[in-house]
Amino acid sequence: MQTHSVFGVMLCAACLFAQKYKAGRAPSAEEMKAWDISVGPEGRELPPGSGTAAEGKEVYAKRCQRCHGENAKGGDEVALVGGQGTLNTAKPVKTVGSYWPYATTLFDYVRRAMPYKDPGTLTDHQVYAVTAYILHLNGIIGAGDAMNAGTLPKVKMPNRDGFVKDPRPKHGKK
Repeated sequence: MQTHSVFGVMLCAACLFAQKYKAGRAPSAEEMKAWDISVGPEGRELPPGSGTAAEGKEVYAKRCQRCHGENAKGGDEVALVGGQGTLNTAKPVKTVGSYWPYATTLFDYVRRAMPYKDPGTLTDHQVYAVTAYILHLNGIIGAGDAMNAGTLPKVKMPNRDGFVKDPRPKHGKK
């Protein structure tokens, strides 16, 4: 069986555990595919769909605003916008626009973990739209820019080059 994500590896470990202790059952290939929704930085795993900031504003108002505040400036939960230029200060503000290195990570996170009390309930179209809205509020994309599997991986986040590369050799490679 070939897996493409940490989640897939965890499922394989669970399968081995179930086989060893004769508990449960191995998930079917269909179940594995449904659960393996990770999206990497390159965006190869992005699903079909598309959304704009205007569409995302509507979804955000209904599904996100109560926690993240108006215009994503923070509410009961953290702000999603602002903070540019603060990372090298005494009080860095880590937001999507100031800290996150890849726009595809935003899509992945929203898709699997939001809304907090009802995760995984947004359609792929809605996730693309909310992602576009948050990127637009951070001044990263234009109001009319559509985010989809082709455009999202091309978005250059302001802090993409702000991380230190891991100097260790890749596991298993020489």
